Amino acid sequence: MHIGLDDTDSKKGGCTTYLAALLIKELEQFKVHFIDYPLLIRLNPNVPWKTRGNGSLCLRFKYNVQYEEQIKETAINLWEEQSKFKEKGTDPGIVIYKSQTIPEELTAFSKKAETTIVKLKEALKLIKNVGAEAIGFNSCRGIIGALAAIGEILDADHTYELIAYRKQENIGTKRRVDEKSIFKMDEITAPYTFNNVDIEKNRIIITPRGPDPILFGIRGETANIVKEAFELVKTWEPIERWVIFRSNQGTDAHLKAIKDLSKITPYSSVIVKGIVSKNPRVIPVRHIIFSIKDDKKEVDCAAYEPTGNLRRIARELIVGDNLEVYGAIQKPKADKPWTINLEKIDVLNLAQKVTTENPLCPQCEKRLKSMGKNQGLRCEKCNSVFPNLKKIEKPVLRSVKNGLFITSTRSQRHLTKPFRRFGQEKKNYRNQSLISKWHSTSE
Repeated sequence: MHIGLDDTDSKKGGCTTYLAALLIKELEQFKVHFIDYPLLIRLNPNVPWKTRGNGSLCLRFKYNVQYEEQIKETAINLWEEQSKFKEKGTDPGIVIYKSQTIPEELTAFSKKAETTIVKLKEALKLIKNVGAEAIGFNSCRGIIGALAAIGEILDADHTYELIAYRKQENIGTKRRVDEKSIFKMDEITAPYTFNNVDIEKNRIIITPRGPDPILFGIRGETANIVKEAFELVKTWEPIERWVIFRSNQGTDAHLKAIKDLSKITPYSSVIVKGIVSKNPRVIPVRHIIFSIKDDKKEVDCAAYEPTGNLRRIARELIVGDNLEVYGAIQKPKADKPWTINLEKIDVLNLAQKVTTENPLCPQCEKRLKSMGKNQGLRCEKCNSVFPNLKKIEKPVLRSVKNGLFITSTRSQRHLTKPFRRFGQEKKNYRNQSLISKWHSTSE
């Protein structure tokens, strides 16, 4: 059985991963056998109606058929109990699917939900075709994510996240963790964990800020490494439970390469090549905007202030630089053109930057002065006049170099692949055994 869950939280609280953690414990009474870690699948980060990280969940397990109806009833009751469906913008969904395998059409649906906008009508049609069951509240958009979580089998690149949850009485208060232990953990487990700390700002980033039940989350390459990292973190408040999830986080799953700029569509994330056509300019709050073009279209590229080093690189670009840019497509408005909100810039080839200066006097080698527009040059020392001499071009050494540049750690999306992961991408995942202790509760 595969149980997909999505959009049970709100901006005021709740958490779909916490619902999954509760359900894992509840299912133990039916002696289910989990055939995979619970999946934490991040979907298209540009969906305008997402709550926060646009994450959906899936539990996969074998079960005794005599408990089938009890399992379904338990899952649905817990989903209803935990869903913040009375809050504006919360549209919970649950999908239950019984199958030995995941059909290709369901996997294709999941990939589409990671990169673009999917309509509920399409999800409902697919649910009917594969014989799944679904329930939703309000607009029922959560059904889309729940189905997509089931369809994502993560048979190629993937990562893991261990999420530790707070006691209920502490939710809404400041998270009490030992920051020094987190910096130490990051140092010990590098490069096999990622996005633990922001070196630029010298602060930790594994703790969320909202009123949700998550105390912290550690992301890494294997289940064992995130568990090892977890044991290195010290906290000053009790942990209610923790779970290891398998995920598409940090894999660039949301990015889709397109051939040219004319193919961009709103709310998608793309990889596309272009030539810088307008020099960078600063807009309020220190954001940097420049333009790129190809044979068919010109678009703006935006490096916002929180992107850190990426913004500094963007500022150094000039017309003629050859780039491959990665980022989200912002829907154009009457006063705002097509824009790519940058996540990465790959500088493929730099244009030659030059400066101009007056030549030296051929008579006394003192720098000549201009006599006015189109009036030639003269030497202030020997008074020689040179009506036909012009300024000379001098190459300028560029501070930016060829190579890939990524937005700062603090502004990276859940799906953005950080530098630490390059070279560690996984090629497959086939029926690997779960580690002996991949979840725990203090209850």
